[in-house]
Amino acid sequence: MKCYILCKILPLFRLLLKKQLSILEEAEGGFDQFTRSYRSFGVHRQSDNSLFFKEWAPAAEALFLTGEFNNWNKFSHPYTKKEFGKWELIVPPKHDNSPAVGHNTKLKVLVHTKDGERLYRISPWAKYVTREEKSVIYDWVHWDPPQLYSHIHPRPKKPTSLRIYEAHVGIASPEPKIASYTNFTHNVLPRIKDLGYNCIQLMAIMEHAYYASFGYQITSFFAASSRYGTPEELKQLIDVAHSMGIVVLLDVVHSHASKNTEDGLNRFDGSDSCFFHSPPRGEHLMWDSRLFNYSSWEVLRFLLSNLRWWMEEYRFDGFRFDGVTSMLYHHHGIGTGFSGDYSEYFGLQVDEDSLVYLMLANHILHTLYPDCITVAEDVSGMPALCRRVEEGGLGFDYRLAMAIPDKWIQILKEFKDEDWNMGNIVHTLTNRRYGEKCIAYAESHDQALVGDKTLAFWLMDKEMYTNMSTLIPMSSITDRGMQLHKMIRLLTHGLGGEGYLNFMGNEFGHPEWLDFPREGNNQSYHYARRQFNLLDTDHLRYRQLYAFDRDMNRTEDKYGWLAAPPAFISAKHEGDKVIVFDRANVLFIFNFHPDKSFQDYRVGVEAPGKYKIKLDSDEVLYGGHGRLDHNTEFFTEPTPFNGRCNSVMVNNFPRDTFDSSKVVLLNVIL
Repeated sequence: MKCYILCKILPLFRLLLKKQLSILEEAEGGFDQFTRSYRSFGVHRQSDNSLFFKEWAPAAEALFLTGEFNNWNKFSHPYTKKEFGKWELIVPPKHDNSPAVGHNTKLKVLVHTKDGERLYRISPWAKYVTREEKSVIYDWVHWDPPQLYSHIHPRPKKPTSLRIYEAHVGIASPEPKIASYTNFTHNVLPRIKDLGYNCIQLMAIMEHAYYASFGYQITSFFAASSRYGTPEELKQLIDVAHSMGIVVLLDVVHSHASKNTEDGLNRFDGSDSCFFHSPPRGEHLMWDSRLFNYSSWEVLRFLLSNLRWWMEEYRFDGFRFDGVTSMLYHHHGIGTGFSGDYSEYFGLQVDEDSLVYLMLANHILHTLYPDCITVAEDVSGMPALCRRVEEGGLGFDYRLAMAIPDKWIQILKEFKDEDWNMGNIVHTLTNRRYGEKCIAYAESHDQALVGDKTLAFWLMDKEMYTNMSTLIPMSSITDRGMQLHKMIRLLTHGLGGEGYLNFMGNEFGHPEWLDFPREGNNQSYHYARRQFNLLDTDHLRYRQLYAFDRDMNRTEDKYGWLAAPPAFISAKHEGDKVIVFDRANVLFIFNFHPDKSFQDYRVGVEAPGKYKIKLDSDEVLYGGHGRLDHNTEFFTEPTPFNGRCNSVMVNNFPRDTFDSSKVVLLNVIL
C-alpha cells in the first residue's frame, strides 16, 4: 500500500510542478525573470534619477503616493491603473536632477477603496522600515544610500557536514538591550568560528512589528529588521561570515503573516484577501495570523521574488523554512497526531497549492544556486520532503529532527537516571527515513524560550547561580549536570542525523531562559540577552562546557561522521546503560549508568586495528575527572561481538563517553 501511494502520488506532484513551470515560461518568460520582480515592484531609481513606483492592489479604487517629499499631500501623486490589478507611478527628478524622494525619506501608499475608505499603507515591497521610539506603527523609509555595501568575499561551498549555530542578533549581547548587526559581526562571529560551526541560521531578520514574536509575525517581507541596524550592516555581517568560511541561512516565514494592516500586508488593498485567502481559510486561529493564497499568481511572484531578493541582495546561502507543517495541511497540524501512516500525508487534508509552492521554491533555488541549502521545519514527517523535485519530492536538503529535543526534555522531566531506556533513546535518535537528511539537535530556541527550560537548566537549575565556580568542589547536582549535558549533546551529534544544530548560548549551558520585553515582564530586557561574559570569567565552568562543544565540532570536522552513512549500533544495553556505535571509522562508547563503572568492557567494532582516544568527556578541560589515560592504545581482537566482525576491550568509567578513531599501521588517521 505504501509503495502504491508513493508510486502514484509523487509522479502527480512532479506533473503539477512541471505544469507550473510551463505556465511561468509562457506567461513570464521563465522563473528567472519572474523571481526578479523585486526589481520593478516597490520603488526604483531610474538612470535619469526619476523614481518608478509599482504595486499590486486589485481591489483598490485608486492609489496615491504621499510622504515627506510632498509634505504628505494626499492627491498630488496618483498611480496609474494597469492590467491585472497593478498600479504604476513615475516621479520625475527635481530641477537640480536629484531624486524627488531622497534617501531616508518617509513614504506611504494611500489606498482608496471602493467603499470610500482611505487607507495608509506600507508598500509590501518596502526594503526598509523603521519605528519612532514611542510609536507602535512602522514607517516606510526610502532606502537609497549614497554608498551601498559591496560584498568582497565569495560564498563558501556547501558544507558536507552541516553544523548550524542558530542565532538571534537582538539578544547576542550580555547587555540588557537590543544588540546590533555590528555587535554580532565583531563579537559573536569569532566565537562561532572558534566553536567549529560552519553555518549560521539567523532568526527574526525579516521585519516584525512585535519583538517578542521571535520574528514569526512578519510585517515587511523584504525589509531586514531595522531594530538591529541598517541593511548595509547586515550585508557586512554576512560578508564577514563568508570570509570565515561560514554559510548563513535565513529563517524565512512564508507560512503566514502578521494581521497588522497599517504596517503589514493584511488588507493592503482594502479587501480581506489580496495576498491571502479570504476567511476562514485565510486565518490561522492559533497563531492569530493570515495565510497566503499560494494559488494566486501575484502571491507566487511576491514570495518567490522574496527568496531571490534575500539571496541576491544580502547573499544569504539558503533558508530554514518555518511552519512547513502548517503549510502542507489544511488542518495545519492543529489537533492532529502523525503516526507515520501514509494516509496521513496523502489525501484531501493536504494543501496541494502549498505543496507545489514549496516544490517550486526549492526547484528554483537549487537551479539558480546549486550550493543553496534549504531546511524544513516539519513535525509531521511528510514522506519525500527531502527528496529531489525530479523524483516527486519537495526538494528540501534537510528536515529538522524535531522529536529529538522533545525526547530529551521528556526524559529529564519524567525519569530517574536509573530508569533511562537506552533502546528508546536510540530509537528516537535513529527514527528517520533513509535517504532524507535530518538536522539533529538537543535543544533549539524553542527549548530556551520562557515556559520551557534549557537542558542545562533542567539538569542543574539554581545550582547554576551558586555552584559553577572551579574554585569550589562540584556538588553532586553540578557534577551530574555537567557530564550529562556533554553526553546528551555528543550522542545527538553522532547518532541523530546528517547535520547538527545548537542555539546560541546553549553550547556553554546558558544559565537562564529567553524572554523578550513585554507587558508581562514590565518590558524588561534582562532575559532577552546571552551572557557571553560568563565565558570570559576564567574560574566558571561554563568555559568547560564551551570547550567540549568546540572540540566536539572540531572532531567531527576531522572525521566527518555527519556526512557518513547512518551509524551501526552494536550495543544498547539496558542493565549497563551503555550505548555503543560506530560511524565514519569512529567508535562511540557511552556509559549512562549513574554509579556503575566497567573494567575490560568488550565492545564490537568493524574495522580491525589500533584505536586511540580522540574525545573524552571526562577530561579535566571539560569539567570531567580525568580518569582515562589518553596514551592508552586499544588493539582489536578477531572476536566477533554484537554484530561486528571484531571487538576491543576498553575501560569505561561512570558517565564517561569517549570516541576513538581508527589508526592504520602507518599512523594515518582515517
